[in-house]
Amino acid sequence: MRRLLALLCATVVATAAQAASPEPVAGSGGMVVSAQHLASDVGAEVLRKGGNAVDAAVAVGYALAVVYPQAGNIGGGGFMTLKLADGRTTFLDFRETAPMAATATMFQDKDGKLIPGASADSWKAVAVPGTVMGLETARVRYGTLPRATLMAPAIKLAREGFVLGQGDVGVLALEAPGLARDPAAKAVFLPKGRVPAKGERLVQANLAASLSAISAQGPDAFYKGSVGAAFAQAVQAGGGLITPADLARYKVRELKPVECDYRGYHVISAPPPSSGGVAICQALNILAGYDIKAMGFHSAAEVAVMTEALRRVFVDRNNKLGDPDFVQNPVAQLIDPAYAASLRAGISLERATPSSSLGPPQPSQEGHNTTQYDVLDARGNAVSVTYTLNDWFGAHRVAGRTGILVNNEMDDFTSLVGAPNMYGLIQGANNAIAPGKTPLSSMSPTILTKDGKVALIIGSPGGSRIITITLQAILNMVDHGMNVQEAVNAPRIHHQWLPDVIYVEPYALSADTRKILEQRGYTLKDEDMWGIAEGIVAGAPTLQPPPADGQGRALSLGLPIPPGATMFGGHDARGGAGSAAPVN
Repeated sequence: MRRLLALLCATVVATAAQAASPEPVAGSGGMVVSAQHLASDVGAEVLRKGGNAVDAAVAVGYALAVVYPQAGNIGGGGFMTLKLADGRTTFLDFRETAPMAATATMFQDKDGKLIPGASADSWKAVAVPGTVMGLETARVRYGTLPRATLMAPAIKLAREGFVLGQGDVGVLALEAPGLARDPAAKAVFLPKGRVPAKGERLVQANLAASLSAISAQGPDAFYKGSVGAAFAQAVQAGGGLITPADLARYKVRELKPVECDYRGYHVISAPPPSSGGVAICQALNILAGYDIKAMGFHSAAEVAVMTEALRRVFVDRNNKLGDPDFVQNPVAQLIDPAYAASLRAGISLERATPSSSLGPPQPSQEGHNTTQYDVLDARGNAVSVTYTLNDWFGAHRVAGRTGILVNNEMDDFTSLVGAPNMYGLIQGANNAIAPGKTPLSSMSPTILTKDGKVALIIGSPGGSRIITITLQAILNMVDHGMNVQEAVNAPRIHHQWLPDVIYVEPYALSADTRKILEQRGYTLKDEDMWGIAEGIVAGAPTLQPPPADGQGRALSLGLPIPPGATMFGGHDARGGAGSAAPVN
C-alpha cells in the first residue's frame, strides 16, 4: 500500500473525495481499460482490426507482461470471466499450481515454525505458471485472430523497448533493492546499475525471444519446449522445485462462474479456487436486506453494515473454501439468500460484533499486487481478467536467459495454519500446500448484466482487498448512482474478519462518522491507498437512467453524452500509468 502512494498519486485520489472525478472515457466500437496505457492501446487496436473482446484480452495480457512487469506476466497466472454475445458465460482458471515436490510443511523448520521469508522471497516460492496456457486457451476457444497477430505488439515492445513514464520509474525505484539481489533481474530492470530515468527506454531482449518462441510454437514452447526447460533450470538452480514435468502437466480449468442477483442486476464472478465470486455474492445477499442508498455513501450506517457483512463473509472465505480438486466447496450454501438472511439476523445496527466471536482464529494473506483489465467489444462480448505474480515483481527474480519474471505464489497457500502470510490474511487447512494444488485467491474478475446484456465489467488488484474493492464499486454504482469513473476513484474501507480492524483510505470517512463508529465499538486504522480498479459500463456512464436536458439529450454530470457513445471506461486514478482506450 505504501507502494501505491509513493508510485503514483496521493494527490490524484485524494481530490476524488473533494471534487468531481473526470468524465469516463466514451466509446462506441469497443473499450479496453488496463493499468498501463500502452497495453490498453494494443487491445483497442486489435478491436479496430476486427478482433473480438477475447482477442483483445489476449493481446493485452501479453503486452502487460512487457510494459507492466510488476504484475503483468507470463511467469504467473490468473482468472478470466467471460460473458459472450451469444449469451454464454464461462470462467477460465489459469492460476499457478504447486510443484509436485511441494509439501505442506515446506516453509517450516524442524520445530514446525515458519521460516521467515521462505514462502515469498526464495526460488521455492515459485509456483507453476499458467498465463501462457490460459491466454492460448481463451484464444483458441473464444477468439478469432491468429496467435502471431495478437502477440506481435508485445514482442515489438519487448524487442524495441518502450519509454518509461513516471509511474514506471517509481515502481522500479521502490523495488530496486529486491531486483538488484538477482543478477538476471538487475540486468533487465537496472541495466546501468541504477534505476532508469523517466523518458529512458526499457528493452527486454530475452523476453522478446521467449515471446517469439511462444508465438511461433504455441504453449508447447513454454510447457514442453526450450523456453520451459530454461525456466525450470533457472528455478532449480536457485533451489526451487519446478521441473519440466511440472510444466508439462499443467492444465487450464474451464469452470462455471459463481452467479447471483442484486437489485435487478445479475452478477457473474469467479468460482473456487477464487474466493472472490462467492464472497461478493454472499456480501451482496446480506446487504440486499438494507437500504444502502438511503443510508448514504460511507455513512456510519453503511460502513457498519458493510463491515458486519464482510467479517462474516471472511470467516467463511478463510475456513470453507479451497481448490475444488482438493476440497468440497459449499458454494450453493454460501450464496443462498436464506443463508445470508440468517447471517443478517445476527447483525446489530448499534454495536460491533467482535470478530473473535465468529469462527476459529484462522486468518489468511495474499499478495496485493495483481493487475486487472477489462474489454468490451461492439458485439457485446465482455472479458474481465485479473492475473498476478503475487508481490510486485513476484519473487524479484528473472528465470535466467528467458527474461521471464517468476512469481512467489506459493505464499498464497497456508504455510502454517493460524499464521499470517506476507499480507496478513490467516487461512485454514483447506488451503494447505499440496502437490498440483492451486492456492485460494481473492481475484474477482466480475461482470454484471441487466436483462441479459452486459451492464458493468469490474475488478481490481489488492489481495484480500480485491473483494471489498469490487464490492464497493458495485455498491457505488448500483446503490449510490456513481458513474464508472467516480465508482473506481471513490475512497475505500476494508474489513477481513481478522485482524478486527476497519482499514480506512484517506478521505474515506468524515470525522463525525469515525466518532460514531468508534462509539459503536469499531476500531479504525488509517492507511495509504490500495488497489487499482478498472471498470467499463455499457449504455451510459452510470447504471442509473441518465437525466435529459431541455432538448431531450441524455446528460452525464450535467454534460451531454457524446453522440453515438455506447460504452464508458474508468481507470482508477490510483494507477497513473493506465488508461481507458476507446474504439470509435
